[in-house]
Amino acid sequence: MEMVNIKINGMPFSVPNGLSILEAARYAGITIPTLCYMKEMNEIGACRMCMVEVKGARSLVAACVFPVNEGMEIQTNSERVRKARKTTLELILSTHNRKCLSCVRSTNCELQALCLEYGVDKPDRFDGATPDYAYDDSMIHMVRDNSKCVLCRRCVAACNNQSVSVIGANARGFDTHISSAFELNIDNFSCVGCGQCIVNCPTGALYEKDDTQKVLDAINDPEKFVVVQTAPAVRAALGEEFGYEIGTDVEGKMVASLRRLGFDKVFDTNFSADLTIMEESHELIERVKNGGTLPMITSCSPGWIKYCEHYYPDQLDHLSTCKSPQQMFGATVKTWYAKKMGIDPAKIVSVSVMPCTAKKFEIGRDDQNASGYADVDISITTRELARMIKGAGINFKLLPDEQFDNPLGEGTGAAVIFGATGGVMEAALRTAVKALTGEDPGDPNFTDVRGMDGVKEATYNVGGLEIKVCVASGTKNAKIVMDKVKSGECDYTFIEIMCCPGGCINGGGQPVVPASIKNFVDVKSLRAGALYRNDEARENRFSHDNSAVKRVYDEFFGEPGSHVAHEVLHTSYVKRGLYKD
Repeated sequence: MEMVNIKINGMPFSVPNGLSILEAARYAGITIPTLCYMKEMNEIGACRMCMVEVKGARSLVAACVFPVNEGMEIQTNSERVRKARKTTLELILSTHNRKCLSCVRSTNCELQALCLEYGVDKPDRFDGATPDYAYDDSMIHMVRDNSKCVLCRRCVAACNNQSVSVIGANARGFDTHISSAFELNIDNFSCVGCGQCIVNCPTGALYEKDDTQKVLDAINDPEKFVVVQTAPAVRAALGEEFGYEIGTDVEGKMVASLRRLGFDKVFDTNFSADLTIMEESHELIERVKNGGTLPMITSCSPGWIKYCEHYYPDQLDHLSTCKSPQQMFGATVKTWYAKKMGIDPAKIVSVSVMPCTAKKFEIGRDDQNASGYADVDISITTRELARMIKGAGINFKLLPDEQFDNPLGEGTGAAVIFGATGGVMEAALRTAVKALTGEDPGDPNFTDVRGMDGVKEATYNVGGLEIKVCVASGTKNAKIVMDKVKSGECDYTFIEIMCCPGGCINGGGQPVVPASIKNFVDVKSLRAGALYRNDEARENRFSHDNSAVKRVYDEFFGEPGSHVAHEVLHTSYVKRGLYKD
């Protein structure tokens, strides 16, 4: 690697040639502020917050796009630089909705943090004309409030990175704003609800619709029996909202906090992840043996399902008919569990805590009401749960570690890794080996399908049957894989697709990580690491060994793929267009 010698604020450093000034500054332990920059996704130098002085240059340069070269001398904190950054902030604030105290991103807003850092004491210095801002709450899962937009275009880049591209910059000059084509609301287009625009927004211009009051109302209703399930990925990220390091597993404290919020039962989506594996593995083997549609593609991610319905409606036969773990859980609660406990399913309120904003759409889909009532009534994000905990005055760090309630609180290591890209595939392979050979695999770790690469492939010989698998995360990578499926050029047996890059650990409902960290820290791998450690620590790492799942089959479903199982645990899909009719 070729190195170059530079000086930053008078100190000499040797850094790799070709780095931007922004990246090189990290070698000096210096963070240069940004609002628009997102590594490998939005490198456009638009916000002008990262301006620095370079010796010999006539004007300030944008550190995020300006490469270093031999002998370069850079000033990142001169009076001229600080004045320019402060002026930029004041100009942004001149058209910004400054109701910070009631903003969902208050104390976790990158604009707010920079204003504090640069001593912006006259936010109204450049007040003048104010654009007529759009407010779009047409989607089930989110709100767009352009009065808090700083035109960084990170949301646009995130949407483009997902190969969805339903938002962009409209108009020019002072009238520039983020919107959809023809100024129509987003719900007129093929938004998949992934929420990647939300977690990449530096301010409160984008946020999920808050359903926490619905949950509190249910808890406070003496006629309701309120149960909650928590997805695998939530335990790997919730702690960030309470000061824990990224990648800390807070499962025990999460359970304790939910119990103190007043839920009647605190269950684990890991149970239904194991249930999903039982049904999905059976479905795959049936397709392989009986000439069914191959490759079979997983159906756990509602954002991916909606993407497939919009963009590949002619390929829906490839999708597994299994409901997602969230929906399987709700269906089991309101059928088997309700009957077992003698509770009228009409009185059960089924709540899910998910790392995903698309789950808010999924609970309202057709064919998701096995008991005659919605499988899941309310879905909230990891962020919403954190707000509930804080609002209830619960001191998260002082809580003891507690266990999930039984029987629907039992899960295996195979289930917990569902939260990371490749996890569903690995869990399915563990059980497929048992189904085809009669024995558990000697090593339960199928590491070929792990990691944060966008597309991963592997081939396994299981009981004399060659199984070629593929794993993709992020709908941009799903498009690559699906184009191969559609053209017939691939020979995969089984494909796992997750809507969000990295899987659920990087879902649109997870804690927002500021760009100053996200650009230089592999957040996805750290969170995934928490799940893999959780898996390794469990005594039971195979879905087919989950005793609670066995009990439900013995008492209710009979066996995987049975008529009852299909009635309760399987679903159907809809061919959608790219636009509303």
